[in-house]
Amino acid sequence: MKRDDLYDLAAFAVVAEQRSFTRAAAELGISQSALSHAMKALEERLGTRLLSRTTRSVSTTEAGETLLRSLRPALNEISSSVNAVGALRGKLSGTVRVTATRHAVSSVVMPVLPRFLASYPDIRVDMIVDDNLIDIVADRIDAGIRFGDIVEKDMIAVRIGPDIRMAVVGAPSYFADHPAPRTPRELAGHRCINYRLVRAGGLYAWDFEEKGRPFGVRVDGPLVFNNADLIREAALAGQGIAYVYADEVAADLRAGRLKRILEKWCPTFPGYYLYHPSRRQTPPALAALIAALRYKP
Repeated sequence: MKRDDLYDLAAFAVVAEQRSFTRAAAELGISQSALSHAMKALEERLGTRLLSRTTRSVSTTEAGETLLRSLRPALNEISSSVNAVGALRGKLSGTVRVTATRHAVSSVVMPVLPRFLASYPDIRVDMIVDDNLIDIVADRIDAGIRFGDIVEKDMIAVRIGPDIRMAVVGAPSYFADHPAPRTPRELAGHRCINYRLVRAGGLYAWDFEEKGRPFGVRVDGPLVFNNADLIREAALAGQGIAYVYADEVAADLRAGRLKRILEKWCPTFPGYYLYHPSRRQTPPALAALIAALRYKP
């Protein structure tokens, strides 16, 4: 195999995974025109079309998908070998792609990242922030971060954060005109601020617990967001009752900007876990990130 073949095959894998020449070129550190030329040259050498190009996206053809399935394990093996050599000289390198929710990133990842990146300057952490659950295998992502109770059983999972509690809150100005509900079911008579799940398309049901038995309540109100920061802002503005992460409104509660209600009904959820597919050998860069994030109570 010629050197150009190996380079172009690796570049093809990046284009196929990113589904974009723009993102792939940025990751490879080359121009889009150079990358496009390399892909055309590879297709000409192989005598078949590997990529379907439109003005907005790139996808693999049947031949391209067949090549990618065979190519990815080989490239992973090469990457693992390179990382292993780097580990031998005490210098880890490579890119770790992780999907996590916005709250997980802000509460458990960001506090650790500065020290981690200072310790491993040649590791690149690519965060895919999405509050919806992503199939990390199908999307070729190294690891995911979600609540422990929703992680698939066939994944290797490591706890990286404490238990999480939710809070039902509203501004004093709202409760001045609307008496606070005494039970979750009384929320039906209030203006509630809903959270929309983008991929599923539905509204998030508020989770509660009574005598150890969980139940959900569907609420109604004039505002719906798919962004938790805006839900908090609307609650602060007196626009209704919100269901939020307790740690994100702790300062507002202490300052009296928000008032907490229905506290005894709010359950505790298992904390965040980092999970990844079972492999014979975890890539050294991912192993280093797991070690940095591992929860230490």
